[in-house]
Amino acid sequence: MISKLIVYAAYYLKSSDAYNKSKKAVFDLLENQRSPWKSYFDMFMIGLIVLSIVFLIYDVQHDTGAVGDYFEHTVLVVFVCEYLLRLWIYSDTHIIILQEHERAQYLNIRFSILNALWKAIVKKLEYIVSPFAIIDLLAILPSYRPLRILRIFLIFRLFKLFRYSNSAKLFSDILSSKRFELLTLLVFTCLLIFIASVSIYLFENSVPDGKINNLFDAFYWAVVTMTTVGYGDIVPYTTAGRLVAIILIFTSLGILAFFTSILIAAFNEKMPVLRENRTYAELERYKSFIIICGYGRVGQEIAALLSKDKQKFVIIDKQEQNVDLARKHGYMVIHADASKNEVLISAGICRGASTVLCITGDDVTNVYVTLTSRYLNKDVRIISRVNFNENVNKLYQAGADHVIRPFEVSGLLAAEFLGQPVAFEAITGILQNQTEIVMETLLVAEGSSLENKQIGQLELGQKKLTLLGVISANPIHLKHKNKYQVKQQHFYFNPEPEFVLRHEDMLVIFGRKYSIDHFRDQVEQSRLLGRKSA
Repeated sequence: MISKLIVYAAYYLKSSDAYNKSKKAVFDLLENQRSPWKSYFDMFMIGLIVLSIVFLIYDVQHDTGAVGDYFEHTVLVVFVCEYLLRLWIYSDTHIIILQEHERAQYLNIRFSILNALWKAIVKKLEYIVSPFAIIDLLAILPSYRPLRILRIFLIFRLFKLFRYSNSAKLFSDILSSKRFELLTLLVFTCLLIFIASVSIYLFENSVPDGKINNLFDAFYWAVVTMTTVGYGDIVPYTTAGRLVAIILIFTSLGILAFFTSILIAAFNEKMPVLRENRTYAELERYKSFIIICGYGRVGQEIAALLSKDKQKFVIIDKQEQNVDLARKHGYMVIHADASKNEVLISAGICRGASTVLCITGDDVTNVYVTLTSRYLNKDVRIISRVNFNENVNKLYQAGADHVIRPFEVSGLLAAEFLGQPVAFEAITGILQNQTEIVMETLLVAEGSSLENKQIGQLELGQKKLTLLGVISANPIHLKHKNKYQVKQQHFYFNPEPEFVLRHEDMLVIFGRKYSIDHFRDQVEQSRLLGRKSA
């Protein structure tokens, strides 16, 4: 009967939205590094720990009175609640029970609720005996006032700060990554201290005026000498003792150098992780930014323009030389493969990314990045670069909103404006923001003076404007040359004068800003006058 009730309760917890949401909320608060609430909680706990230590130290020689008692009880309640909540989210007891129950049903064997509960308890014990859990528990003990001796555990509240500091966690990870080397060095160091202690004790113990009277004195001298502190309170008098000191000094220098090299190597290995964590933390503060996948020639130009416009962006590249170049320019960069789901998720494609630029020099990589980006975020805008025409449709099918063909565009410009250096200078000035010339689009609205007019009738030259092309989805224009498909539309590059504009066509023109604005005002006024006369 009890077994059935426990299994029923486990199924209820599994299907309970309130229970699962509350547990996820607690997990986000305590453990989820990407949760915005965790940073506030960490700052609160750091402040509470520091303040509690100040109170405990002050209470050694002063009476804090009722205020100190209330504060200490509050700290105790917060620490205990945090400990229990971390124990709660560490594992799912009801899932373990259900797994054992379903396993017993599948194998047609008797279900043992005691065995299932024991496995759940063992899972909880894994957390209880973990280093951070032990520190959390010992940090609670100084709050128990009747046992004043427990105030010695005050230092564990300082260790507790490691849980809330990313830098402290990183240092702990560095030490863990070199666990074998450090353990080997520790064993060798302990062996050397033992040999030096015994040797100096044998040589100096019989000296009448000697300072080494027991093994502890010898151990103390060996440790002080090895760490190169050298207080001078205990010195060897015999020749053999001095030889032991010389050997110990030179050996300890090698040990210290070896220890330093281990730490430097570990920090060098973790430095990329530290940089990326800093990049991720900075991205979390942005509500909208651009992801640039690839930092080749095209990526460098785009990043420079975005930086000049003070737009937020992050670069993802797997080539180390490109990453180093981006860092040299002061850009946020992630050294990883942008085609992997976890990389784009960490970069914030589901959180704040507004646009993804797939501009690597490899079409296959751009297809994979486009496909991954569209799978992760259905609404993000994706602009992809392509080098070969046969891959254009693949990129559109993968989910790209726009596909850019830089080499073909360069060839078109060279062919169409051959012998027109002024046009070349104007376009170059626009792209590099070196002139007052700008490029804008103008919609052919219904009833405007542009509708049903030929390009030659617009007299754009007299208005000191240049037409680069027309974007249109109207099938009536398909008879014209120099057309390039852009999804459901076509771009008609440098159309002939007989090209007739239709409703919802878009003119791509460039010229001075005030010239374009004046032309747009004229078109809008003619449209409004046409409505009034109608």
